Amino acid sequence: MVQPIISPSILASDFANLGSHCKCIVNGGAEWLHLDVMDGHFVPNISLGAPIIASLRKQFPRSDPNPVFFDCHMMVSNPEQWIEDIAKAGGDGYTFHFEATDDALRTIKKVKAAGMKVGVSVKPKTPVEVLFPIVEEIDLALVMTVEPGFGGQKFMPEMMAKVEILRNKYPDLNIEVDGGLAKDTIDAAAKAGANVIVGGTSVFGAENPAEVIDFLRSSVATSLTAKGLLTK
Repeated sequence: MVQPIISPSILASDFANLGSHCKCIVNGGAEWLHLDVMDGHFVPNISLGAPIIASLRKQFPRSDPNPVFFDCHMMVSNPEQWIEDIAKAGGDGYTFHFEATDDALRTIKKVKAAGMKVGVSVKPKTPVEVLFPIVEEIDLALVMTVEPGFGGQKFMPEMMAKVEILRNKYPDLNIEVDGGLAKDTIDAAAKAGANVIVGGTSVFGAENPAEVIDFLRSSVATSLTAKGLLTK
């Protein structure tokens, strides 16, 4: 059984006021914060790294009654290189790209050994079937619904076939979608079976983030209930 989880991407936040902006989003109902780490090599962009994550973690201590889960999306060429740094900085989940390693199982084991949950992501051109041999070892599968590297891209509805394949085969798996998720695209993702939703501009750029978060969660909850998959 799975549950709806909204994981807004801080890539769309106001970095001059990162802590307060993220607190606004969390107070609006987000369970996770999606932290995009880009190295300028695996993707043609550079973003935050371990020092920013460590600073943000101070704003969201794990001693809180309902600690915020730091959902770290590693768009990097050598995912094993950064495992210890991200763990020490306060990462809770470490999602790396299948395309970035020649030994996914080895990377998975190292992430687990560092005390983090592990996810594996596939880019739009990568068939989702590559995840089948390792699904039993991971906590989350991330289906990219845009090309990774930049925010604000248009949602790719054709990626929903991947989500459907995963959900039908692995009903208890956390399936995350990232890219272009908003009010006008959430139903497609929810109906396909996604339960972890990464919203960027649609959440951080909203006049009322809480209303958007509630809208996204409601769509996912409705679909999961219809499929008999919602955790009570």
